[in-house]
Amino acid sequence: MEEKKNNKFTYREVNEDVINFMTKTGPLYYIILAVMGVSAVTLFFLPWLYQVYVGQGVTGLNVPVLWGVYLVNFVFWVGIAHAGTLISAMLYITKTPWRRAVARGAETMTLFAIVLVGLFVFTHMGRPWNLYWTIPYPNHRRLWTSFQSPLTFDVFAISTYLTSSAIFLYFGMIPDLASLKHHATGWRKHLYSILSLGWRGTDRQWHVQGRATMFFSSFVLPLVVSVHSIVAWDFALSIVPGYSKTIFAPYFVTGALLSGFAGVVIMLSVLRWACPVFKKYITEMHYDRMGLVMLFISLVWSYLTAMEVITGLYADNTFEWEHIKYKILSTPSMQLFILMIFSNTLLPLVLMVKKVRNCAVSMFAVSLFVLIGMWLERYLIVPNALSRKFLPWMWRDYCPSWVEVSITAGAVLFFATMFMASIKIFPVISIFEVKEDAGIPMEKEGH
Repeated sequence: MEEKKNNKFTYREVNEDVINFMTKTGPLYYIILAVMGVSAVTLFFLPWLYQVYVGQGVTGLNVPVLWGVYLVNFVFWVGIAHAGTLISAMLYITKTPWRRAVARGAETMTLFAIVLVGLFVFTHMGRPWNLYWTIPYPNHRRLWTSFQSPLTFDVFAISTYLTSSAIFLYFGMIPDLASLKHHATGWRKHLYSILSLGWRGTDRQWHVQGRATMFFSSFVLPLVVSVHSIVAWDFALSIVPGYSKTIFAPYFVTGALLSGFAGVVIMLSVLRWACPVFKKYITEMHYDRMGLVMLFISLVWSYLTAMEVITGLYADNTFEWEHIKYKILSTPSMQLFILMIFSNTLLPLVLMVKKVRNCAVSMFAVSLFVLIGMWLERYLIVPNALSRKFLPWMWRDYCPSWVEVSITAGAVLFFATMFMASIKIFPVISIFEVKEDAGIPMEKEGH
């Protein structure tokens, strides 16, 4: 289906397209969903249960490398969650019109990415059933959480991020649910009637909805900076060579936004391929704008990456020098570092060409490389720095085990399974915001 020019579609057409996508589902979709769900359970949850039963020895973790792929995935998925907040909050505050068609999908990505963030906290714990030991409540054991630790900051920041993102997503969906309940039947009609909270579309309700959305946007936006800055402080406040960098907070935030936008582009591309009707709403203009944002963020990330290396050299001590040599000049870290620079610095330069930005295939390919590069960035930071600490007799390389690799792959499938299931229950495109692009109905009659 060819993309419609100038976004000329009717209100009725928007309703029909969204409700048909949600209700008219062929057997192939359920087969793919079932395969992905079973694969997610097999690759993620079964190896995790095996790890809990046998112990952390089944992983590649060792002394001194006590943080491995699980913490890499934790930081990576926090970054994926950032683009939804940025698109929904900052672009709403600045009244940027192209966000309307892509904001809902980005917000959904944010919610499920934060769910995976919480799961990787549990997978990293050798005894997850002892989580209550870390909760700050009065107890006879006199175990108190250190509120000066950034690890404690993580708990509050990420839980606040999860709660506010869920509320923000649901609150913006209320007008759509009220619209869909008039078109749905059966259990969907009952569900949407309950969740729409009696929405009737009065001027008063729209006024309150607009004011509340602006409030939530202003409240959630600082979390984009604070959450990943706190994650960066988990490393930067230590004295480990390769971790103790004052540049880490903006470095992590920039990398999070880059990987988040890449994730949104991949999500939109898959939606357009799986349901061609969405091509009229997700157009070349959206790819062009997101490509420009990714290009700008890539340049900033490249500058901060250079600063990370240069400040390590400028420190002029043997510990930082040894870390940099291990990260850039030794095998296999050198090959991974080269791939990271190619994926996050060199390849995104092609986005300067408008034809590349307007092509869905090229944007998908660039975004896929960016996601790979950003995962490698986290990998080259988290376990590599621990491999070369202060005492040479404690140096030890780290290699992920099959358990860690399986859980990492299962997390991707689990994320895709949650997303595929949700878009058949809740609208992945904001109906009332997309209708704003269509303009006022009956304009030919002078209304």
